[in-house]
Amino acid sequence: MNTTILKAAAGTVLGLAAVAANAANVLVVLSDESQLALRGQRSFSTGFYANELMQPVKKLLDAGHTLTFATPLGKAPTLDRSSLDKMYFGNDEASMRQHVELLDKLQLTSAEHSPVVSLARVEQNGYGHYDAIYIPGGHAPMQDLRHSAPLGRLLRDFHASAKPTALVCHGPIALLSALEQPARFTATLEQGAHAAKAPAWIYAGYKMTVFSNAEEDASKGMLNGGAMKFWPQDALQKAGGAFSSAANWQTWVVADRELITGQNPASASAVADQLLARLKR
Repeated sequence: MNTTILKAAAGTVLGLAAVAANAANVLVVLSDESQLALRGQRSFSTGFYANELMQPVKKLLDAGHTLTFATPLGKAPTLDRSSLDKMYFGNDEASMRQHVELLDKLQLTSAEHSPVVSLARVEQNGYGHYDAIYIPGGHAPMQDLRHSAPLGRLLRDFHASAKPTALVCHGPIALLSALEQPARFTATLEQGAHAAKAPAWIYAGYKMTVFSNAEEDASKGMLNGGAMKFWPQDALQKAGGAFSSAANWQTWVVADRELITGQNPASASAVADQLLARLKR
């Protein structure tokens, strides 16, 4: 279905079919950050990956769902320019152009016109207004979503209500925000210490995936000689997650209860398919 995109109040984007009785309101949460702090006082320019955001966004809109875009502080998110490569779109140049054109139409990255709202606004609207969460990757969530207090409150509410919670690539690091003291937990990881498994994590024992250590090792040249302070696989495992992965760069999606996680950029479309299937129930 060709869906005309309309901007609505309070940062919500609607498809024409969203008036259907079975349409859901999906909250898409992105990072405010454009830099990832690395070891040795270095940093790396980053943001969200184009395909990890836009492949699911297009599928959700085409299915007639309503999308609300949010970041912790309500800033316009940053596109990681390195993700503008057709290899992330099945080596299909036309598909990449189509998704980037939709991104431009939504004006998400526009400082003046972005429809993005803050997670404080989401909380004010009431969590009951939203039916599902989707969090894409790129390295940016490693900077702020991992310990965002408002995101932690949101995730705990969705967990209690068993609402679909989907994340891909580096996005699953955001699950740590639901810890009682996520900043303390990740600070221990940053110091290279052996962190004990975190207590009382709502996702302890959940089957999940994230960008793997093997993929981090294979792609560390992208950091221009820098090194991440910790890898997300290690963090989720030490927090109590039951991690699994496929071979590097292969599609891998893990679903456990309300949680849907995808391993890497190649998994974004499959994560969207599973989320859409949940929303039909």
